[in-house]
Amino acid sequence: MKNCFIAGFDIGGTKCAIVLGKVQEEGKIVVLDRKHFATKKFPIPKDCLTEMCHILNKLLIQYAISKKDICGIGISCGGPLDSVLGIIQSPPNLPGWNDIPIKKIVELQTGLSVKLENDANAGALAEWKFGAGRNTSNMIFLTFGTGLGVGIIANGHLLSGTSGMAGECGHIRLASSGPIGYGKQGSFEGFCSGGGIASLGRYYAEKAIKKGKPFLWCSSFEELPFLNAKKISDAAFQGDQDACAIYSESGFRLGQGLSILIDILNPERIIIGSIFTRCEKLLRPTMEEVLKKEALPQSLQRCKVVPAQLGEAIGDIASLAIIAK
Repeated sequence: MKNCFIAGFDIGGTKCAIVLGKVQEEGKIVVLDRKHFATKKFPIPKDCLTEMCHILNKLLIQYAISKKDICGIGISCGGPLDSVLGIIQSPPNLPGWNDIPIKKIVELQTGLSVKLENDANAGALAEWKFGAGRNTSNMIFLTFGTGLGVGIIANGHLLSGTSGMAGECGHIRLASSGPIGYGKQGSFEGFCSGGGIASLGRYYAEKAIKKGKPFLWCSSFEELPFLNAKKISDAAFQGDQDACAIYSESGFRLGQGLSILIDILNPERIIIGSIFTRCEKLLRPTMEEVLKKEALPQSLQRCKVVPAQLGEAIGDIASLAIIAK
């Protein structure tokens, strides 16, 4: 697919983006334009999709691109969803988006073919084709953002499963207790996500306050609801040992989860985005300790764990990569 125009919809709990791009002769994706709006502006899913289709039509007119020159629309959205049937199935960050037949709706409104993928799978495609996963055949991508999504490239193909639910590794239970992520206490997502790190911080901060020895970065019960992963990482980077301990625990659990993936899938590269790219220094030491103890040595020796390369642009590139694959 070269010298072809493509479109992408990136649907998130905070914002929705409409991206117009082109696949150049050498296979590189170029973003021609991008528009976005706050998701909460259109609380009814069909209204939101109608607005996205309207914006895309305006972009096509602006750039004098005929619909017959568009190869399709890639839609990236948080799961759960059924990529085969093209249905969004009640993602936790999109209240009201219950069993929305998004593929059918967008195809009817635009007259273009549509492919739907969860954001982790789309991110995996983007990093594989255009980022840190280039020139690999077996790689794993972890979002490590608000939640923990995982996309898997196996033998040069995206691993989707029967209904597009393959790779939901955030649901793996790593401990009998701990932060709740993906609806399960002590899950991979519970320990290795922005929400999970914040939960760990609130748990330990509350204990410290009750003992009369509050942390510098959370000194009262009133501050607990406002504690987030960034506030804790800011303190950790300033050398606060209590904050460092929380990220160390998350790194420990990250090592546990990655050990399972390495043993099962034998990847040559694991790429981790968002919080890991910003806090690698805080997470990597305990992650590597656990990997050396838990993962099969033969597989670990062949696998590199690296931060994602596409940064803030990954959402845009990911939605386009669904079509460009």
